[in-house]
Amino acid sequence: MGTKQQGLRTGDSAANADGREPRGRAEGAPARATTSHTLGAAQVSRRGFLGVAAAGIAATLIPKSAESRVPNAAFLLSPQPIGLQLYTVRDLMQKDVKYTLQQVAGVGYREVEFAGLFDKSAKTVAKWLVEDKLTSPSSHIPLDQLKNNLQAVVDDCHTLGNEIIVCPWIDESLRKSADDWRKIAADLNKIGDQLSRLGLRFAYHNHDFEFKKLPSGEMGYDILLKECDPKLVKMEMDLYWITKGGQDPLAYFAKWPGRFPLVHVKDMSGSGAIVDVGKGTIDWNRIFAKRREAGIEHFFVENDNPTSPIEDIKVSYDYLSRLGL
Repeated sequence: MGTKQQGLRTGDSAANADGREPRGRAEGAPARATTSHTLGAAQVSRRGFLGVAAAGIAATLIPKSAESRVPNAAFLLSPQPIGLQLYTVRDLMQKDVKYTLQQVAGVGYREVEFAGLFDKSAKTVAKWLVEDKLTSPSSHIPLDQLKNNLQAVVDDCHTLGNEIIVCPWIDESLRKSADDWRKIAADLNKIGDQLSRLGLRFAYHNHDFEFKKLPSGEMGYDILLKECDPKLVKMEMDLYWITKGGQDPLAYFAKWPGRFPLVHVKDMSGSGAIVDVGKGTIDWNRIFAKRREAGIEHFFVENDNPTSPIEDIKVSYDYLSRLGL
């Protein structure tokens, strides 16, 4: 994330409405997209694995090149809706939130994560979610709003039906050293405690900067996992950015089981660019086979820089559907 947005934020790249990095970069000054409320539009939706029987069907539909990434039968047990992080369709949301939600539902997505409400009230957007048979488990909210305007954030998130609020980005100026990351962890613990008392859970979303070695030799992500109270602060692991950062998601699942109720699903090309799910090199079979160990409850498709947003989210949805999600 590299852009800030006023109001609800939920993005993964910088210079965009929810503090996400633009065009696949993870560093940069975040830019803000304004909304009339504290919540930003988040693109979260997920759909589940339909059952063991789906494994046989999926095998006949998935190309040879993708077979190694197809989950085995043991993985296809419980339904999990396929979700969308709405940051992917932010340009369409800017023009027409209602119609964009209709298009997202038309593709088949059942869950969405917000990254801004684009000057629409939470009450109005919640009505559209019901009309389109969508639910929104989570929203991305900038850290400064969480610190300074928490009650308004909570009101909007409750209205949208959110269960989890996600901090999507930490400004570069705040994360220079290991001590900085410990201060961030303390802030996140405080916010998580406040949200818990208000009936919401809290999580932190990563880019790749968390995996860069600090002067102390430590990594920011490791510090957060050590210093944050697991009862108060969960993680939304972005599976692209952790891979881009040179780390293995499964190593974190094994070391910190149950800490990752949310994940972002986007693929990586051989050159390191973000591509639609199923078009890249990430081994989804390997990752999703450990979803219970990780504690994954929701997964959201995302593409920070889609060429054609609706077509791109359909490519990812169709691929995950063929896996039996």
